[in-house]
Amino acid sequence: MDRKAELRRRTGETDITLALNLDGSGKADIDTGIGFFDHMLDAFARHGFFDLSVHVKGDLEVDGHHTIEDTGIVLGEAIRQAVGDKKGIRRYGSFLLPMDETLIACALDLCGRAYFASDVTFTVDRIGQFETEMVREFFLAVANNSFMNLHFVQMRGENNHHIAEASFKAFAKALDMATSFDPRITDVLSTKGTL
Repeated sequence: MDRKAELRRRTGETDITLALNLDGSGKADIDTGIGFFDHMLDAFARHGFFDLSVHVKGDLEVDGHHTIEDTGIVLGEAIRQAVGDKKGIRRYGSFLLPMDETLIACALDLCGRAYFASDVTFTVDRIGQFETEMVREFFLAVANNSFMNLHFVQMRGENNHHIAEASFKAFAKALDMATSFDPRITDVLSTKGTL
């Protein structure tokens, strides 16, 4: 079964092409025009063992908001498509990720209902050309468009780079867990019989 998705989204603000393979090896081909965001998406692919290609032409002369949020929209849609009918997958995933002084917990449920909660905070406005408030907007867009419950808890952290990177890596590990197969699950993991 191929668990892949290829999408293109064009608006007056962004032009995005994205390809995702949930059963990849961590290969990334990323160009969003925002260096730190490229680094975060590369970390997501590598640590989740997803093959990910993302190319974005966005209105960076305005700011990074549209580029980052719209990429989250497309990645969310790609996750939803690639997961398919969800038969045999674990559905839930969680990971507690340390990165030096930072400790971030991520938990998610591929339940078909969108919900997002996060207490991750930053003490600077930017990391490079990446606006730190966009971490929340990116993951909110992913959750809304993949129809997942997605939660982040910041247990500790001081360095803003570490806080952001630990969030992306924890999400990758939790998603890898949730999308992995368990031979004991013969249909979907739900008393309703559908997700």
